[in-house]
Amino acid sequence: MAPALSACGNGGPGGGKTLRLVAAEYGDGKPENSSKKYWESVARTFMGDHKGVKVEVEVYNWTEVDKKVADMVAEGKAPDIAQIGAYADFAAAGKLYSADQLLSIPTQADFISSIARAGEVRRMQYGLPFVSSTRLLFYNKTLFDKAGIAKAPESWAELQAAAAKLKAAGVKIPFGLPLGPEEAPAETMLWMLGGGGSYTDKNGSYTIRSQPNIKTFTWLRDELVGKGLTGPGNPARTNRQELFNAFSKGQVGMLHGHPSLMEQAEAGQVKYGRAPLPGANGKAQSTMGVADWIMAFKQGGNRKEAGLFLDFLYGTQTVLDFTGKYDLLPVTSSASAQMYRDDSPRRKKLRPFLEPLKNAEFYPADKTSWAKVSKTIKEKIGATVQKGADVEGILDEIQREADSTDGVAR
Repeated sequence: MAPALSACGNGGPGGGKTLRLVAAEYGDGKPENSSKKYWESVARTFMGDHKGVKVEVEVYNWTEVDKKVADMVAEGKAPDIAQIGAYADFAAAGKLYSADQLLSIPTQADFISSIARAGEVRRMQYGLPFVSSTRLLFYNKTLFDKAGIAKAPESWAELQAAAAKLKAAGVKIPFGLPLGPEEAPAETMLWMLGGGGSYTDKNGSYTIRSQPNIKTFTWLRDELVGKGLTGPGNPARTNRQELFNAFSKGQVGMLHGHPSLMEQAEAGQVKYGRAPLPGANGKAQSTMGVADWIMAFKQGGNRKEAGLFLDFLYGTQTVLDFTGKYDLLPVTSSASAQMYRDDSPRRKKLRPFLEPLKNAEFYPADKTSWAKVSKTIKEKIGATVQKGADVEGILDEIQREADSTDGVAR
């Protein structure tokens, strides 16, 4: 994540205003790849056009940035702008400006609608999407050829048949299923969507124990894990990054992946393909989208200055500069259109992820209960695919905890 802008209420030199920006680090630890360079460049350009506003930038690692901002808010020192992972708690507490209090109408209208909706609390947008990503099915072309598989699977039955062929051909991990704590909520949602379910219904109520979800995890238990098609490891303790590493060594036939897997696979000289997510009866109707968020805090009283900065930040080239640096997807229609017009190899590789974004479904990040529910999923969902597991009972337990948490949050 990138540093958030936080404003000092006393103003800057000469009666100007100072915005403090706190953001997350998206880089890989190398100084030349640090997000701070991007934010400082944006701040310099903005300050050149707005002489009365100073922007101070702080960037923290993803492992600490959410807590840093929460601590600042608790201490009465909220940043003016924060670019972090979640906004709902702050919005529910009345600490944030809404989008229409900050942004010009053209900027608001430019957000891709599916992502903008994910930033709403009680139909009012407080979370401003910063960057996004979607998931596709990745497959190893060399292993597919070896196993005699002609094309990527489109249904779960085809996926199971392909995994069985990969296993017979000696592939160590026919299908990588990471239900371990690193990213279990994401893998869970991908399978729910493929089975016609999700975490919530259109009214925002949790639907974790729904019949489609029960059928989905029963299928995973019996038809994929139970038939030895997910490799020697226990999916409940398998994390996504270890499967990405194995895929990049040519040990995985198929798995769900996001754009960063492309670079890792290419570094390992793996020939890979990408395809839409398979579903229970054909291609899944939608994929999962992931977004990181920007929010502006009321405490410093710098609504006008924060709005000016955010309008500048969502300029097409400014958006593309960041997404291009880290192989992420833009959250605005104008930047997405520009990406489609750019025929550079790097941009063209991202287009298959951009296509599904308009219909993508996102975590219920508007719910203040989601952080605790996500933690429960990390702890318990992997048990559903163990031999003899009571799938309905486990999903019902998660549902009851979600409903209880949601009731407290409200």
